Amino acid sequence: MNCKTRMTFEARMRVPHLLALALAVWALAAGPAMAQKSGGTLRAMQRDQPPSASLQEETTNSTLVPFMPVFNNLVVFDQLTSRTDESTIKPDLAKSWAWSDGGRTLTFKLNEGVKWHDGKPFTSADVKCTWDTLAGKKDMAWRKNPRKDWYRNLKEVTTPGPYEVRFVLERPQPSFLTFLAIGWSTVYPCHVDGRVMRTKPIGTGPFKVAENKPGEIIRLVKNPDYFKKGKPYLDGIDYRLVPNPATRVLSFVSGMFDVTVQDISLDLEKDIKSQMPKAVCGMGQGLSLGQLLINPKFEPLKDQRVRLAISLAIDRKAINNVVGRGKAQLGGIFVPPPTGIWGLTMKQLADAPGYGPDFEKNLREARELMKAAGYSASKPLKLQMMVVNRPVFTQASILFIDQMRKIGIEATMDPVEISIWTQRVSSRSNYELSYWGSSMAVDDPDVILYEGYMCGSLRNYTEYCDKRTEAMIEEQSATTDTAKRKKLVQEIERRLQMAAVRPILHGTVEGLCWQPNVKNVVRGGSSLYTHYRFEDVWLDK
Repeated sequence: MNCKTRMTFEARMRVPHLLALALAVWALAAGPAMAQKSGGTLRAMQRDQPPSASLQEETTNSTLVPFMPVFNNLVVFDQLTSRTDESTIKPDLAKSWAWSDGGRTLTFKLNEGVKWHDGKPFTSADVKCTWDTLAGKKDMAWRKNPRKDWYRNLKEVTTPGPYEVRFVLERPQPSFLTFLAIGWSTVYPCHVDGRVMRTKPIGTGPFKVAENKPGEIIRLVKNPDYFKKGKPYLDGIDYRLVPNPATRVLSFVSGMFDVTVQDISLDLEKDIKSQMPKAVCGMGQGLSLGQLLINPKFEPLKDQRVRLAISLAIDRKAINNVVGRGKAQLGGIFVPPPTGIWGLTMKQLADAPGYGPDFEKNLREARELMKAAGYSASKPLKLQMMVVNRPVFTQASILFIDQMRKIGIEATMDPVEISIWTQRVSSRSNYELSYWGSSMAVDDPDVILYEGYMCGSLRNYTEYCDKRTEAMIEEQSATTDTAKRKKLVQEIERRLQMAAVRPILHGTVEGLCWQPNVKNVVRGGSSLYTHYRFEDVWLDK
């Protein structure tokens, strides 16, 4: 751990963020040695049709991957390193930042001369407009606002000048800057409403939307007025929809595409490498989790005995052996160590429902709970399980459904498109159980806990609400001592696991692959939502 990592939050907020300048100087020094070549169109894949093109309104990588290159953040994780922590946060639309007022005010100085893709100037008013909309203070005709809960500690955004903006917090929050570096935290133009942003969005980013043809292609072209001189190197990016994973692999190894999507499993990587040994693949642990969502509106599932029985009967090791070929890390709601910082180990989770090593004992306890709730093999509880029709999702769901038969639960699988899944889960309608492929926005407690476990949060799909847990979440968020915060976070996770809130089914090992002539593609080390700007990517042709 370097000195920057060890610095306390109080020390970091007392000085301007000098690391940003150091990283920028390093990038300039390293640039010429890379011998980048300009030109060419990157041929990329899409696995799903995005629900819309609006990053601020969506939650799926099917939107983020093709449209992150259209936008900029105030700050962004370094796109040339896989690390995603505060030490790798770089300037983007902001050229500097500094904390003041005891960690309650974060002030950004903005780059001047930046233009939106329609030629209008970017100013601090656009930043204020974006976060006022996120906070629910302004209406920009967004249909959804899934990250509103990230900003419940944001008191106000002020603009002392056209190129200065201040975020004023109710209390100190060490994670706040990290929120702003995630791929979802794009700045929107104040003069363009949600109706336009959902179809052909306007950004300041290195690429502009030239074509968005549903079911076929999303075509981006180089922004000739990009404020980062010399970038991007590519002339454009074409994202073509290829729903079938076998077809995606075949198309990639035949040379039709330059880069795959971010769902290459160990089996698919092996298949690619056997046919194309020179392919480059970035694989990693724990960025996604298979979670079980239980619809709180369905009466039988309100019974805590049924929920605990379900968690007890999950054979997580068996699911991991199939989905992750026995190589995926097992853990709880946070990325487990050594990949993650905050998560609990399997040893620490041994007394949580379903985590104990004696699986037969777990099954006996589950059957007793089901019997007490009025269900058995002769009188089963019949359920429907909704799942997005992706191979890993359906595979894990089939295994789970088979395991539930052992305790008197008969479930049938309902595969749907991602857009349908999103609508049903958000409205808590037309499903009883659901498999959720939950990906970490970043390995940070505030992001995960605020979204999923605070009372009334928009993405608290199971409507879990416990005032003691909520108070603990707020306490850890305000804790600036990392060791104390980690202890609090792990206490919260144990509490959630003991209550069988969103039982975890399995971990993952996944990544993406690219052709050897594609340079500067980097896979985020602990997030699936950070490394798709592609302004540094170039083709060695």
